[in-house]
Amino acid sequence: MRIVGLTGGIASGKSTVSNLFRSNGLPIVDADLVARDVVRKGSGGWKKVVKAFGDDILLENGEIDRAHLGQIVFSDPEKRQLLNRLLAPYISSGIFWEILKLWIKGSKVIILDIPLLFEAKMDRWTAPIIVVWVDPETQLQRLMARDGISEEQATNRINAQTSLDWKRSKADIVIDNSGTMDETKLQFEEVLSQVSQPLAWKEFAFSRDGLFWILASVTVGVLAVQKNLSCM
Repeated sequence: MRIVGLTGGIASGKSTVSNLFRSNGLPIVDADLVARDVVRKGSGGWKKVVKAFGDDILLENGEIDRAHLGQIVFSDPEKRQLLNRLLAPYISSGIFWEILKLWIKGSKVIILDIPLLFEAKMDRWTAPIIVVWVDPETQLQRLMARDGISEEQATNRINAQTSLDWKRSKADIVIDNSGTMDETKLQFEEVLSQVSQPLAWKEFAFSRDGLFWILASVTVGVLAVQKNLSCM
């Protein structure tokens, strides 16, 4: 099985690329969706976050006000680190189970869409690693337009994340999303062709079909040995 790491930064266009993969039939494990699920009302993650940040972060229906919580953690590095520590075990577990379900279905290539791929040390489990990159000015302008926030607020949010240039230096594949959508799609077509190549032997061995093939081969080998021994 091939687990492709897809990451980027805020307003870099990672979700756009993720949707392109989805529209081409590749299954996506979206860490943001997993993160939302682990803080649903009454869950273990929800309880830990409410205990740490107080009832002020809750909406009237008891769900966490994600926008309000975001404002808190983006403006305070220590609180952001606290939130990451609280939720990391739940998110990692959720991602594992999503991958396992796709493995059981027989998926050979999975796109792991995760903003904190490097920060969570999950890059060691993915290959190739794709980073969606934009130049700093484009990132800033897109974030301001998308969220309707000031330049200062946008700058603070960008600076709260790991540098896109650093992520680019760690990537196997870089998609430059600074230009037009058509330009991004042209790059994507090349990337899609690359990640859709037949599995290498090691990747096949870790797929569901590969495991069945290995078990079948071992079983045949054992039966053959037993047959030879019975004939001696």
